[in-house]
Amino acid sequence: MPRTPDELRELVEGYLAELPLHPELGTLEEPVRYSLGGKRVRPVLCLAAGEAAGGDLDRVMPAAAAVELVHSFSLVHDDLPALDDDAERRGQPSVWAAYGEATAILAGDALVAEAFRLALGCGADVACELVDATLGMIGGQQRDLEGGHDLAELHRLKTGALFSASIMCGIRAAGVPETEHPPWRAFAAELGLLFQVVDDILDGDGYVVEVGAERARELADGAAERAEQRLEEIPADTSVLGDIVARLAARTS
Repeated sequence: MPRTPDELRELVEGYLAELPLHPELGTLEEPVRYSLGGKRVRPVLCLAAGEAAGGDLDRVMPAAAAVELVHSFSLVHDDLPALDDDAERRGQPSVWAAYGEATAILAGDALVAEAFRLALGCGADVACELVDATLGMIGGQQRDLEGGHDLAELHRLKTGALFSASIMCGIRAAGVPETEHPPWRAFAAELGLLFQVVDDILDGDGYVVEVGAERARELADGAAERAEQRLEEIPADTSVLGDIVARLAARTS
């Protein structure tokens, strides 16, 4: 019986709480751990995909944690005054507001390095998947700073790349051969679009500004429907991933 999203989230929380960090980080350990809040959407997806593909969760978990650390790195740096200038995240001071800008930069650097250390432990293919996604996410952030880029392409990189990595790192850690990857990648692409459009609906920006709230809702519903269709093409028990799709489509925060 596959684990529920809530059960997977509990496993992620326990793993991250006990995650040993490199001792050379010294006092950076505190801001690094401080940054690791959130809903754990990406690592839960990674675990759910890995388990659906027949992988052992002990093998997939480091990959899931690596994806979450990259996500945390991106938020720590995005919050900096030079980028989004957000002094608060999740109702608390952001890392730079709590520890200073210089320490926040170094904490973000440490997060991404720790992420790649974990990913490499799962195999070079997992690490390469995460590296590609991280570079895509960074490229998307630069496009956002520049402005004037196609919104779909911007979000495919800035948001979608790491959602794709959440799924693909999970199935790579589970040992799924390359020939079976296409439907998983197609599912991951729709999932990333779904998350971003719903995020824009909740925030009233992005797709809502570009196409209007009604059309944005249609885009979200279409992405959710296509994601479900992609899951049907995968010869595995993907019911937990289907549950996550439904939750993302219906989320209100």
